[in-house]
Amino acid sequence: MEARRGEPTPPIALAPSRSPGHRPARFPHTVEVPDELLARLRDVCSSVDTDPERLDEVGRDWWPLSLTWAVAGATTARAAAIVSPTSASEVAAVLAACDVAGVPVTASAGRSGVCGASVPVFGGIVLDLCLLHGIVGVDDRSLLLDVRPGTFGDVLEEDLRTNYGLTLGHWPQSINLSTVGGWLACRGAGQYSTRYGKIEDMVVGLEVALADGRVVRTGGSGPRAAAGPDLTQVFVGSEGTLGVITEARLRLHPVPPFELRAAYGFSGFVEGLDACRRVLRRGATPAVLRLYDSAEAKRNFEVDTALLLVLDEGDEALVKATLAVVDSECASAQRLDEGLVQRWLGHRNDVSALPALVQRGIVLDTIEIAARWAALPEIYDEAITALMGIDGMLAASAHQSHSYSDGACLYFTWAARLPDGVATGGPAAEAVYVSAWNAVTSITLAHGGALSHHHGVGVNRGRFMRAALGDSFEVLASLKAALDPRGILNPGKLGLISPFGEIGWP
Repeated sequence: MEARRGEPTPPIALAPSRSPGHRPARFPHTVEVPDELLARLRDVCSSVDTDPERLDEVGRDWWPLSLTWAVAGATTARAAAIVSPTSASEVAAVLAACDVAGVPVTASAGRSGVCGASVPVFGGIVLDLCLLHGIVGVDDRSLLLDVRPGTFGDVLEEDLRTNYGLTLGHWPQSINLSTVGGWLACRGAGQYSTRYGKIEDMVVGLEVALADGRVVRTGGSGPRAAAGPDLTQVFVGSEGTLGVITEARLRLHPVPPFELRAAYGFSGFVEGLDACRRVLRRGATPAVLRLYDSAEAKRNFEVDTALLLVLDEGDEALVKATLAVVDSECASAQRLDEGLVQRWLGHRNDVSALPALVQRGIVLDTIEIAARWAALPEIYDEAITALMGIDGMLAASAHQSHSYSDGACLYFTWAARLPDGVATGGPAAEAVYVSAWNAVTSITLAHGGALSHHHGVGVNRGRFMRAALGDSFEVLASLKAALDPRGILNPGKLGLISPFGEIGWP
């Protein structure tokens, strides 16, 4: 579906319902909201909505499996009300009221996540932050931005470039669909992250509303402050389970004046990975260092080799030096037409084919992980083999999308076809889906890799969290108990125990 500027874009139309608001939900657990609480919420917040159609819509995000449920006529989950605050004080008042009542609150905005992080699996309240948007202030001299969480990425970037001559440098594929708060909640990455870093590298401070209604500020007072642990990073990546972000202070950059591009063909994916490793080892950090295996290169670019796309931007002298390092480390590769980079730029955010594939009974997803350079070749080989061993698997491929001195992110793409006559959105689809995720995740963790690089955990990855974090999972659980003792904040996520019961996934 076409992106709707400055507001959430549904991934696929919900199948029509004869009785609006009464579609089945994949997660049917619903904590009701008492009339007294609804009245209280209307007193403290400018918008409280109980429209059945809207409740069905905000009960889902871009989790690919939820698209199959939508085609089958089901929403993912259903809250009892949507509350849309316009200030941090309203957010705090809503949380305080729900905390006293013991009603779950799921923070939401663009709903562009692909792991179910913004799905209200236990009902209760959806806290829609889209009205809490816009730039609060820009410090050009210090290159700092204060911005509200409901600000959509494309709107923010246009405002920064047009009115300030500055950029955040954060270009996720979902930039037209996602918000600042969502990036921070899931530790998001942009496609230029090798140059600018991930969102956790850009944030210097936060304003956060806690479950009991207190509003706190973390960081932001000075660069590289050493005043105890970095409390800002406690909330970055917490997916709304520890607090609700109501404002962020982020680092900015001048709009880059210069750019260079290059493309290279390698005999194999592993050879390309090693070239990327050597580039980073020498200290070069091109904005884009994106490597496709031969299957993806053929499918997306009609190239018969593993394909490396390179783009850098910034000061002319630095960019030329960076591309010289890249060219040196790719000396054994075939130099290809740099127009391939423009081809990628023109189509990099296009997900228009996704709904059509789902409607044809295709079960599909992407699984991004991160690992050390030493482990990446084995993870790649074993994961592709395991995926292709699943019944009905049509294709499995990968690309390397973000590189660092110690390792990189691998982004696996797979698609499987259900047998003829098997209903889309039913148990068979879920079984194939779970098998694929179990295969890639178990291989990644066995090689010491990271569970996620930038998509986060949500519902889908929750079952892997204890294995991924080991003994430190109990530290996370202790933080949750201390900051949200009644467990109202986004329950059912990050694999944390919920006072509202089990979600039943998978």
